[in-house]
Amino acid sequence: MEIRPIVSALLRNKTGALLIAAQIALTLAIVSNAAYIIRDRVAISSRPSGIDDESRVFRIAVDSINTPSDPLALQKQEERLLSALPGVVSVSATNQIPLIQSGWNMGLFLDKAQTDSSADIAFYFTPGPLLRTLGLKLVEGRDLTDADVDEIDLSNDNRLGHVAIITQALAKKLFPGNASAVGKHVFLGTSADAPEYEIVGVVERLQSPWSQHGNAGELSLITAIRPIQSYVDYVVRTEPGQIDRVMRDAEEALTRAGSERLVIGKFTMLDIRDRRYRADNAMVWMLLTITVLLLLVTASGIVGMATLWVNQRRKQIGVRRALGARRIDILRYFITENVLISSLGIAAGTLLALALNQLLVSQFELSRLPLPHLLVGMGVLWTLGIVAVYGPARRAASVAPATATRSA
Repeated sequence: MEIRPIVSALLRNKTGALLIAAQIALTLAIVSNAAYIIRDRVAISSRPSGIDDESRVFRIAVDSINTPSDPLALQKQEERLLSALPGVVSVSATNQIPLIQSGWNMGLFLDKAQTDSSADIAFYFTPGPLLRTLGLKLVEGRDLTDADVDEIDLSNDNRLGHVAIITQALAKKLFPGNASAVGKHVFLGTSADAPEYEIVGVVERLQSPWSQHGNAGELSLITAIRPIQSYVDYVVRTEPGQIDRVMRDAEEALTRAGSERLVIGKFTMLDIRDRRYRADNAMVWMLLTITVLLLLVTASGIVGMATLWVNQRRKQIGVRRALGARRIDILRYFITENVLISSLGIAAGTLLALALNQLLVSQFELSRLPLPHLLVGMGVLWTLGIVAVYGPARRAASVAPATATRSA
């Protein structure tokens, strides 16, 4: 089939063709960028935190109405109570956990002579087996031990521990290349009394409480501290399927530990993950809805315009059938016509998609739209156009020559 007669027919009816092409262009620009943002948000929200099997981990925070006479003894008593509960695998007190969106952030230095920090880190501390409780994977060195723990009053003691475990991401940032981080020393500041840490171990991953994008969200350090205070955050690992019951038992046990003890918060790790990424997930569903609606509107526009053209060309169709055109020729005519319109819209939509992506990159710090996403978008719209026009084209091809001529 020659293209020229189809192009000539389109030029005589430019308005409808241009409207469909513009609709396709706008759809491609929005859908390709929306699909990329959806993929990006899904990838971000599904990143591993470093915690093994998050469905078995929960956090419970307690405090006292009045300051207890012996906070250290109370902490240790509560740890024993929690550890003794049926279904509990491990318990650790800690100052923060991944994804919680609040916590300790520090500047880490390799040398006290530096003016700028070598890395901004999430600063974790614990007196317990935090690696076991969270299920962190130790890839080098050793775990923290009871002998490493410093019992300190955070209000007037700046020791903040003396040994540390760091993440692989932090080790690579501080010590590029293949050099081992174990045995190296780092500083939490540049003053004369700034805490100094010997790195004794490296874990594969531990996200920060803010779970920033990229490696910045995995620059974490764990040291061994038991703060002398009434407020305590406990993180508990349970046996599979036991977390709901253990959470109830833990609240009762901590309330019984002291008449003035109050549970001020308890959340499963899955709850914490859901809260952290609630906005991202809402954006994904919103963009999915917009994408589906745009595709439906575009398909409806193509169907409507093709149906109108078929009705307007019934005499022309009849004449062509009378002159020997087969049904497949009529079908091919309308499909080719649609492909030409779609191609025009896709060409314009490609430029529009790249321009929109450039705006998103400059305003929202997104990465550039990958070519495969654009190619998939093109393929989807070409396919959508063919599928949408097939129904009207098939009806046109099924009209008998005599019927088409009489209806003109």
